[in-house]
Amino acid sequence: MKIAVIDGMGGGIGSQAVERLKSLNSNDIEIIALGTNSQATANMLKSGAHEGATGENAISWMCQKVDIIIGPLAIIAANSMMGEISPKMSEAIAGSPAKKLLLPVSKCNIEVIGLESLQFKTIFNELTVTIKRIIEEK
Repeated sequence: MKIAVIDGMGGGIGSQAVERLKSLNSNDIEIIALGTNSQATANMLKSGAHEGATGENAISWMCQKVDIIIGPLAIIAANSMMGEISPKMSEAIAGSPAKKLLLPVSKCNIEVIGLESLQFKTIFNELTVTIKRIIEEK
């Protein structure tokens, strides 16, 4: 199972997601770090991603080749992350046939009602449980 972790800025959220995926110790998953910039990609690789690529074309291309996409909610909002998510990227991500696991932790002028009180730890715990369930289903 190929899992793309997409992030921008410094890659902090993506790095945490990669660490959670690595903690599953599953040989059934390949983690691909896709950064909007080289720093985000490098940080996700340092956290244990198997492969990494950077930029609009890499993200747009790889979204069609993975089973699951993980990232902050902002990755489906054009021009979010201070403009790092291009309209082409957000369209490729949202239109990908991959299952999308979006983390409501971004500042992209989108507020998901009812989730205001969730902490990062809770969000990443839910991500881990969801990934385990998906692996078991396959």
